[in-house]
Amino acid sequence: MTGSTIYDRFRMWARDEVFQTLMEAMIAEAAARDDVDLSLVSVDSTVARAHHHAAGMVVEPELLEDLEKAVAEEKGLRQRGKTIP
Repeated sequence: MTGSTIYDRFRMWARDEVFQTLMEAMIAEAAARDDVDLSLVSVDSTVARAHHHAAGMVVEPELLEDLEKAVAEEKGLRQRGKTIP
């Protein structure tokens, strides 16, 4: 049975870009609230925490624009099957 272990499920979700989609959705939601600072994001396989300074952070409009452009460019490359440097 496919996806019968945690590892199988993780690999399936990674292959299907579930994690990428979730990250993009979280960034978009935070951006919509003017509450993005990716320098404070830390994610590993066991723990996900925001730095204590992350609460109430406001992103400069220029940085937010750069982040949105980077996400759009990465998404475009992935859709065209190109590798991301």
